[in-house]
Amino acid sequence: MEIAHLELLRELADRGSVTEVARATGRTTSAVSQQLRLLQRTAGVQLLERSGRGVRLTDAGEALARTAVKVSTAIAEAEADWDRYRRTATGTVRLAFFYSAGEILIPGLLDRMDAYPQIELITDERDVGEGDFDALVSDFDIVIAHRSDGGAVADRSRLHVTHLLREPVDVAVALDHRLAKLDRVTTADVIDEPWIGVPKEFPLDRVLSAVSLQAGRDAKIIFRTTHLPLAEKLVEVGRGVALLPRHSSRPRAAGRFALVPLAGIRAGRHLEALSRPDRAARRSVRLVLDALTAEAATL
Repeated sequence: MEIAHLELLRELADRGSVTEVARATGRTTSAVSQQLRLLQRTAGVQLLERSGRGVRLTDAGEALARTAVKVSTAIAEAEADWDRYRRTATGTVRLAFFYSAGEILIPGLLDRMDAYPQIELITDERDVGEGDFDALVSDFDIVIAHRSDGGAVADRSRLHVTHLLREPVDVAVALDHRLAKLDRVTTADVIDEPWIGVPKEFPLDRVLSAVSLQAGRDAKIIFRTTHLPLAEKLVEVGRGVALLPRHSSRPRAAGRFALVPLAGIRAGRHLEALSRPDRAARRSVRLVLDALTAEAATL
């Protein structure tokens, strides 16, 4: 079987349509379809079947797509071993991150990557819902994702997952707020406050849902934003309270607002680096992952 044909099958398994595979690989849809038919002929079994206006993988196609991942990972590992032997580290690494993760990780990451001038790091800011980060690995070598404490974890058997850190989430209140001087607050203390929230399906919203569940009534959300500095400003001027990630917001809190830990509930979010297994095996990607892990450890 042609490795390039196996790669197309794997792309189809990840992206779901021939049109998306063509877009991602710079081919025409007819060229992709033709090469997939050649692979099917070589395999000797049906790999694709019609589904509406498109196609989907059969059980045999799914099995061969998993094999394609193993093949590409093995090749990447062999190339990485050779690069280590030659003591070289070159290539382009595409990194997607969300805003608040960038604040606490990217400056230190760039400092660490100065040691590898032949690795080109291309970054792109992507902030999506908790369940939408996994799909980004098709277009990026590394995706920095976050998920809430206790949130359901999707099947990631096709992904390489690197845990970076758990970031506690605190309640942010104005300095003159009645709760600002407390060492910690309970859900009962804060549930009836006006809340500055984030869009639904984001990790901080899931934490606020847990707060509501424990308090026995819904939080009143008066404004939603993904931009933490805006949420901090609204808290500072007394518009409401908010759940804010500690490492991200603490440098801006002094003299503006107070961060108070929540008692009786596990409030936090997990930051993870997601990659395709074959890309994670590349030496250049591995060095960036190692640098991210080292930077996260400093927090």
